[in-house]
Amino acid sequence: MKRIVVFASGSGTNAENIIKFFNHTKTAKVTQVLCNNEHAKIFDRCKNLNANCLLFNRTEFSKEDTILNLLKEQADIIILAGFLWRIPEKIVAAFPNKIINIHPALLPKYGGKGMYGMNVHKAVKEHKESETGITIHYVNENYDEGAIIFQAKTALNVEDTPETIAEKIHILEQRYFPRIIEDVILDINE
Repeated sequence: MKRIVVFASGSGTNAENIIKFFNHTKTAKVTQVLCNNEHAKIFDRCKNLNANCLLFNRTEFSKEDTILNLLKEQADIIILAGFLWRIPEKIVAAFPNKIINIHPALLPKYGGKGMYGMNVHKAVKEHKESETGITIHYVNENYDEGAIIFQAKTALNVEDTPETIAEKIHILEQRYFPRIIEDVILDINE
């Protein structure tokens, strides 16, 4: 059984969905959730699910090896579920093609530093896109530039607002993210 470590920065709905999904499989289990925001709602979600959630700071993440060492002990695969910091090169190097992120747009559009959450949905609306979606991709040293694993699309119409776009994206995230993670893990096992 593979061990998953999830990174989250905010409300934690994707992290919660992943934990619940893998609580009912023999493929993998979430061994740890790591969070860089002491006010994030993910702490309450983890408490309710009896999942470990650890707060860390930028020094432990980037300058020291605290988080890298923890990952080496507890992770076969790393999932970014609404995590906003760029992953340090030393962690990317230690886990090649074993760090997966979800992005709330169809990359390569609307990716890069600062493009997350409502920032993405507002940009999609401003550019009058007829569709948007999610991209699940491997993580490299640059924001949103790793190899794409999976994309799912949803149609947009002129009445859509950034808020309704966010709702459509959330549905796709909840439906696909855990299943695609499981597919990647099963491929690793082969």
